[in-house]
Amino acid sequence: MTFRIAVLGGDGVGPEVVAEGVRVLQAVAARWGHAVELLEGAIGGCAIDATGRPLPDETLRLCGDSDAVLLGAVGGPRWDDPSAAVRPEQGLLGLRQALGVYGNLRPVVPHRRAAAISPLRADRLEGVDLLVVRELTGGIYFGDRSRQPLPDGGERATDQCTYTTAEIERVVRMAAGLARGRRRRLTSVDKANVLETSRLWRAVATRVIATEFPDVDLRHMLVDACAMHLLRRPAEFDVVVTENMFGDILTDEASMLAGSLGMLPSASLGSAHRRAGPRNTRVGLYEPIHGSAPDIAGRGIANPMGTILSVALLLRWSLGLEAEAKAVESAVSAVLDDGPVTKDLIADGSAPASTSQVGHAVVERLCAS
Repeated sequence: MTFRIAVLGGDGVGPEVVAEGVRVLQAVAARWGHAVELLEGAIGGCAIDATGRPLPDETLRLCGDSDAVLLGAVGGPRWDDPSAAVRPEQGLLGLRQALGVYGNLRPVVPHRRAAAISPLRADRLEGVDLLVVRELTGGIYFGDRSRQPLPDGGERATDQCTYTTAEIERVVRMAAGLARGRRRRLTSVDKANVLETSRLWRAVATRVIATEFPDVDLRHMLVDACAMHLLRRPAEFDVVVTENMFGDILTDEASMLAGSLGMLPSASLGSAHRRAGPRNTRVGLYEPIHGSAPDIAGRGIANPMGTILSVALLLRWSLGLEAEAKAVESAVSAVLDDGPVTKDLIADGSAPASTSQVGHAVVERLCAS
């Protein structure tokens, strides 16, 4: 069986970090004897420059015919005009929707070395191991929007946030299933004291857990309280499930628990199985949670760990290769223990390593284990 992986480098540092993820994928394939076909496509700003569209039909077909998609990042100052009709982010949103990847998994597990540069005290990070499940294809990012002139010369802008029962049910089920395999604690985050979508979210989450997952301990938390407690007592969280915009904001905050935005991976998963075969796998989109970081693009100093850890999630969730996924995670941990790291993880003034040096070090540990 040959695994087909769509590789979308995207913009900014995206191609640099994705190159190290590809290096790790190739090392896994060589060591365990897997056949992997890597197929490149364009998305985001580079796709706009080449085709006038942020998500060309060719890229969409490539991703739809693949077992998984590895993505770098999209966007940059060249395409930042908020009034532009075509923007890089439209490519990412369109891809998520086309693939039906409605649940975004963002694990946060601080490593000792990364924790040394976290803005939080070390004692606050002890025992932190949480997973945020963000609803990814609904909510305000996909709602209708408008802008109308007002008689006084001003304007009125509207962004519509909409959720259906079915959209909430499926992501809550995903999160509850993951909680069942961990510490069986699920925190559902909303703004039910103000928003009608959040009131529906809370009612649906309560019903799904009570009827389908009675062994999972559910608690509800308002989003502002969650933002505070992520910094005050992060070790008390196990699995957090929330809507699209809240999840986007909270996971950027949670990245500070790991010391650097460059450390966090993500997996965006749907329900559809792409191919018949011996493994019960699902289509997935894998990317680090950081952006394109145009200020450091081309300098070879971006942290590739988030992308490499995203490769581990790709191996686990879309290819069904759990042993290989654990081996990649162990190799990353070993490099963090005493190997070379990029500047964002340096706390003692020692010389930083380049993006490629870190990727090479992970492959060395992977092949030696």
